[in-house]
Amino acid sequence: MKLNVLNVSTNKSTSTQVSDSIFARDYNQSLVHQVTTAYMASGRSGSKAQKNRASVSGGGKKPWKQKGTGRARAGTTRGPIWRSGGVTFAAQPRNFGQKVNKKMYKGAISIIFSELVRSERLKVIKDFGIKDSKTKNVTSLLKTLNLKDALFMTEEIDENLYLSSRNLYHVGVCDTQSIDPVSLIGYENVVITEAALKKVEAAL
Repeated sequence: MKLNVLNVSTNKSTSTQVSDSIFARDYNQSLVHQVTTAYMASGRSGSKAQKNRASVSGGGKKPWKQKGTGRARAGTTRGPIWRSGGVTFAAQPRNFGQKVNKKMYKGAISIIFSELVRSERLKVIKDFGIKDSKTKNVTSLLKTLNLKDALFMTEEIDENLYLSSRNLYHVGVCDTQSIDPVSLIGYENVVITEAALKKVEAAL
């Protein structure tokens, strides 16, 4: 299939050939949902921790003798029913990550790109042409493309593009190495350079 490539500086379009097996796949909601959920789960810190009776300090000595005091028997002052004692079923650090095969992950990314193409939300341009780090450069580019919300994708990190867009909450920037399903779905449009498009196609 062919995709239009816009040259922002001249406002003229050409076309580029891409693979149907990557950019024209049928939508698979269950696979996209599974991969997206797994990606978000892997981002959880899982650092919540509480001290159980083995972790709190003290409690090494039996508080009173076993018999003859009239009180309930006790072996430590650090049990859960004591003040300053450990927590019952204390939360421990854990990994929320879910296993996703590479083939599944690449398949989900390919399906998302295919859906972007079908819904005309994938815009391919020759290059961004951002020469200095000024926000007005990005706002002007958005106006030219007639967009309000977009993820800009480049072949490699473009510092000027990143610095120019970081004050705009509705604009994101990433390179082909840091593509993730949440970002692709989260923005209304995806603007990608032709070089980055070819790199994505080769990776998938």
